[in-house]
Amino acid sequence: MLRLISATPSPYARKVRIALAEKRIPFELVTEVPWDSTTQTPQYNPLEKLPVLILENGKSIYESHYILEFIEAKYTDVPLLLPKNDVDGALFAKQVEVVADGICDALVLLFFENQREDGKRSEEWMARQRRKVDGGLKALADWVGDKQFFVNDNFGLADIAAGSVLGYLKVRFPGHPWRETYPHLARYSEDLEGRQSFIDTMPRPQKISDKIV
Repeated sequence: MLRLISATPSPYARKVRIALAEKRIPFELVTEVPWDSTTQTPQYNPLEKLPVLILENGKSIYESHYILEFIEAKYTDVPLLLPKNDVDGALFAKQVEVVADGICDALVLLFFENQREDGKRSEEWMARQRRKVDGGLKALADWVGDKQFFVNDNFGLADIAAGSVLGYLKVRFPGHPWRETYPHLARYSEDLEGRQSFIDTMPRPQKISDKIV
């Protein structure tokens, strides 16, 4: 059986968990705290990042976008996450993933910058990350409009990526006004959170020493 090393609040790990669930691929979930001194993450990923998918032969693969590409290419007899015989649709889905991951990157940087003591935070740095978040959210809102899903009215990769970052926003930045600014995006997010794969992967904070990470 596949093993997935995951961190519960991670939007990147949630992407993979949702994809495996939607494709009905059985796996064992191993929860890690990659910033903790006891982490085993470096044994499986030289970049010391999660998620990591360990294959049945013991080989490990990492980076959420590559893991999703891997399982999409290898597991073709289960529901596909990219539209078949639609190159433009598949490329658009990947573009949505790029923007969603970029929002995630900026949010994670903001979160850790916020952990610094007063007077040690870089307001210029934080402002730049906020611009990335706001620009990315506007792009997602414009693309999804009043549609149920991003590509061809079918759930897929783009929705996994967008839904994961919106869920992360709710957990880590509950005061962000994106719901009021983009009501169609808020509706879209709420609909996704009703899917079983999203219910089962609801992000939860983890602790490292006395800090929430």
